[in-house]
Amino acid sequence: MARYQIILAYDGTDFLGSQRQADSRTVQSELEKALRKLGWHGKTVYLAGRTDTGTHARGQVAAFDFDWMHDLQKLQDALNANLPRDMAVGAVKVASDDFHPRFDASSRCYRYRLFCANVRDPLRERYAWRVWPPVADLQALADIWPGRHDFAAFGTPPRSGGSTVRTVTAAGWQQLGDEWIFEIRADAFLFRMVRRLVYAQVAVGQARLSAKTLLQALADPSGVGQVARSQVPASLAPASGLTLVDVCYDDLD
Repeated sequence: MARYQIILAYDGTDFLGSQRQADSRTVQSELEKALRKLGWHGKTVYLAGRTDTGTHARGQVAAFDFDWMHDLQKLQDALNANLPRDMAVGAVKVASDDFHPRFDASSRCYRYRLFCANVRDPLRERYAWRVWPPVADLQALADIWPGRHDFAAFGTPPRSGGSTVRTVTAAGWQQLGDEWIFEIRADAFLFRMVRRLVYAQVAVGQARLSAKTLLQALADPSGVGQVARSQVPASLAPASGLTLVDVCYDDLD
């Protein structure tokens, strides 16, 4: 018996999120279904992070214990032969017996894509958010996020009453034609944090919100910080534009 670590990519459009749910198609349930076809009798597959309904991944990390008698390439090939077309295993390796993809992770990186157009584009909108009116320069807004901040205005903790403080190590916007790409890396994220950050930045780019409000929302919860948090939109950017890019492990990478 060994613990295996895999890198998983998926198109999240037709999944009700990543975590197993009763009577729902999820990433975890489809992976477990494929493993059972190979003779796996485990109870659960562990994932590095939970992704929302419609959110994609190219670097989700999963782990499971399995008594596999063949080499790693054959395991990867067998999994891909049994997974649905909107999922694929990109890499397989043997991990330590106590490896946990969520709790051992040192950072995660998400990417969000949007484009500015006044006419629907059904093909692009499967993987990006169509925004109109167009946004002004978003690049300067990325400088707001790096550092250790209380992101209570931009998401909820995994557990009720849990900390909303997170450390962002990098953030940036890149413009490619009519498309904007936002990447952000942090030690961990609150639920729906990236989608709310993107929506708020687009609101600034469309002159519906001030950049000062975002800065103040990261300030001390009392006083001006608390006031600013109430002014940050609760709306979310669509899940279709969001992709989990990678998960890093300091002692393992």
